[in-house]
Amino acid sequence: VKDSIDTAGVLTQRGSPIFKGRRPDADATSVARMKTAGAILLGKTNLPEFSYWIESDNLLSGRSNNPWDVTRTPGGSSGGESAAIAAGMSPIGLGTDLAISVRGPAAQTGITSMKATHGRVPMTGIWPRAPRRFWHVGPMARSVRDLALAFSQLAGPDGHDAFATSTVQFDAGIGRQPDRPLRVGWMVGPGFGPVDAEVTATVRAAAEALKNLGIHVEQVGIPALERDFALDAFNRIHVMEMKPAFRAATTGHEDQMYTMAKTMLSLPDTSMADFIEAEQAVERIRDGYAEYFRDFDALITHVLPIPAHKHGVDTFVIDGQTVDATYLQGATVPLNLTGLPGISMRFGTSREGLPINVQLVGSWLAESTILHVASLLEGVSAVRHLRPLL
Repeated sequence: VKDSIDTAGVLTQRGSPIFKGRRPDADATSVARMKTAGAILLGKTNLPEFSYWIESDNLLSGRSNNPWDVTRTPGGSSGGESAAIAAGMSPIGLGTDLAISVRGPAAQTGITSMKATHGRVPMTGIWPRAPRRFWHVGPMARSVRDLALAFSQLAGPDGHDAFATSTVQFDAGIGRQPDRPLRVGWMVGPGFGPVDAEVTATVRAAAEALKNLGIHVEQVGIPALERDFALDAFNRIHVMEMKPAFRAATTGHEDQMYTMAKTMLSLPDTSMADFIEAEQAVERIRDGYAEYFRDFDALITHVLPIPAHKHGVDTFVIDGQTVDATYLQGATVPLNLTGLPGISMRFGTSREGLPINVQLVGSWLAESTILHVASLLEGVSAVRHLRPLL
C-alpha cells in the first residue's frame, strides 16, 4: 500500500521526515475494504515527498528503482508500489493518482492499473487532499482480472467522502458480450505533447489488435484538447490549490523539506484571472470528451510519451522537441481534470527492453467497458507474461 494511504497502527509517513513516526488510528476506506475482502497488508511502499513528483525519492526512504533497469525510475508518485508488483512482491496494491501517479508508474514497470471515475473509490484516509476533485485512489496489479477483482471490492460510497458516487452494482465486463459492436478510437496527439515513435507504434498496434478482433477502430482527434492544453490548465489550478496545503504542512519544518516541497512553494502564484480561465478550459475539455463518447465506447492513447527514464532526469528530447518532466503527464492529466476512468496496461517493448503501456479511456462510470477492452487486448498481447529478470 502506498505510504500516503492510512493503515491503522502501521507507519504512514507520506514520504517526509515531517511525518516520521506517524501511525494512524484507522485504515483508509480503501485499505479497510481490501482487508474485509481477505487481502493481507504486506507493507507500505515508497513515494516522492507528499506524493508529488514523477520519481519516487524522499529523505526518509531514499530512491525506488525500476526492476527492469535499476538505473531507471519506476515512476511517481506510486512508484514504490509499481516496482513491488512488477518484482513479484505482491499481486495487488493501492496507489493514488492526481495527474499520472497510478497509470504512469504502471507504464514504467509494465504492470496494469486503473484510475476509476472520480468518486467511484472514496479517498477517505488519504493525504494530501487538495485539489480534492482531481485526486483518485486506484488498484494496481499484474493482470486485468486481478485489477477488476480489486476494483470490485473498492468501489462504492463510504458515507465520509462527499465526492463518492453511488452507482449500480459493478460488472467487471471480462468475458461478457456487449449489446452492440464496440466503437473504439485511438490517438497520440495533438493535445498531449510530443510522443516517441516506439510509443506511437505501440498504440497503433493495440488499435490494430482490436480491429483484428472485429471491433470498429479508427484514428480520431478531440478538438478541445488542441484548443486547450490540459496540462497548462492543470498546472494553474493545482498550484493555486496545493501551494497553501504544502505551506501549512511545512511551516516550522523548513529544514525537513525535500526537493518537491521546495519547488512547489517557489512556484509563482496563480492569478485569479488565470485560475478562472483554467477552470473554464477544464469545462471545455470535459465537453470535448463528452462529444467524443457520443460516438465511441473507448479511446486508446499512450500513457507516457517515453519508456521509463533514467534517475534524476527532468528534461527530455521527445520526437525532436525538448520538454520538461511535466510533459510526461500530457495524456494522463486530462482524465484527472474530467474525472474519466482510465486503465494503464502493457502492450509493447522498447528497443532497450523496457515496457510500453497503452491507456484505455472510458466515459463516465464506464469501468466495465474499458475492463472488457483491456481483457481483449491482454488476451492477444505478446508481452503479457514478460517479467523482469531479478
